[in-house]
Amino acid sequence: MKAAVFHHPGKISFDSVADPIIEKETDLILKVTSTAICGSDLHIYDGFFPQGKDLIMGHEFMGIVEETGRGVTKFKAGDRIVVPFPIACGQCYFCQHQLPTACEHSNPEYYGPEGDMLKGKGGALFGYTDLYGGYSGGQAEYVRVPYADVSPRKVSDALVDEQVLFLTDIFPTGWAAIDWAHLKGGETVAIFGSGPVGLMAQKAAWLQGAGRVIAIDPLNYRLEKARAVNNVETINPHEVNAVEVIRELTGGRGADVCVDAVGTEAERSFFDKVKAVINFEKGTMKVMEACFEAVRRGGTVTVVGVYGSPYDNFPVHRIFDKGIKIQMGQAPVTNYIDHLINLVDTGKVKLHDIVSHTLPLAEVSHAYDIFKHKEDDCVKVILKP
Repeated sequence: MKAAVFHHPGKISFDSVADPIIEKETDLILKVTSTAICGSDLHIYDGFFPQGKDLIMGHEFMGIVEETGRGVTKFKAGDRIVVPFPIACGQCYFCQHQLPTACEHSNPEYYGPEGDMLKGKGGALFGYTDLYGGYSGGQAEYVRVPYADVSPRKVSDALVDEQVLFLTDIFPTGWAAIDWAHLKGGETVAIFGSGPVGLMAQKAAWLQGAGRVIAIDPLNYRLEKARAVNNVETINPHEVNAVEVIRELTGGRGADVCVDAVGTEAERSFFDKVKAVINFEKGTMKVMEACFEAVRRGGTVTVVGVYGSPYDNFPVHRIFDKGIKIQMGQAPVTNYIDHLINLVDTGKVKLHDIVSHTLPLAEVSHAYDIFKHKEDDCVKVILKP
């Protein structure tokens, strides 16, 4: 088969690779019909997360069941399914406590309690380095799906792929960013980043009762997309001081909730890069710091942008003085997916309005290039095997 293969930072190519096979009786083989590039794929592409050998990329994918292991009971050949990005066994302590991203069984080589960059990682993720299980991803013609009865879900044939593909990651991730804040209704929510996850968090904020949603992003074309598809207020931090504007809009207090939907690969100055080298840091935490500044006292900051290293000068003093509540991490997709499927089925949310490019999988190198460099007003790329 053909697949998008990571070779080293900066190189992902369209290669011929071995077809996946059933390895355990709980596996299924999926014929991929649509897949997408996620912002967190860039962390591998750019070398922020180390990967020493070739890897098939991609954790946002869906398709048609080709074959099932004899232990699979929920699906049969021909079923159309979406596959959440975490790989979870469904039986361990954490899976039973609604923490599928902490699955104890899916990542046996690198799993552990430490949470460090090179040891003690969480549960496995599709196409996301050996540290997270080394599983082949779905930017391919076919993919093996372990523990098939646990996370995948059937989707309606009445909906096209584009309407449901983002149930695999970015919509549940955006939903988690708001759900963790426990909105009571009417809150001001400031979302830093209007990439795919930020756009989904904006949708989720309205659906969960926000009274005001503010999008912050340094790229005007992404702010235009946010206004067009989500009817939000927007701030470009290159043009104004975003923290000061948020305070001005909220009576001087700050937003009730701030969301970091950017993570480690936010824009950096030369001095940011020098500091990162000196302190052995990956990327920057400047967006998270902005969230701590912009949130009101007693407010909530949620972080769904990915971070992979410790940071010097973490502003614990500000967090303590303001009494900020914080929650962050990988989204527990299976906790939300059935509800979110219903929102799509009933027309209460539209997900595919963020798509800017649909390309053949054969053009994956070009797709990564325009997505990384934000060329051609690229917001979200769908790839078709």
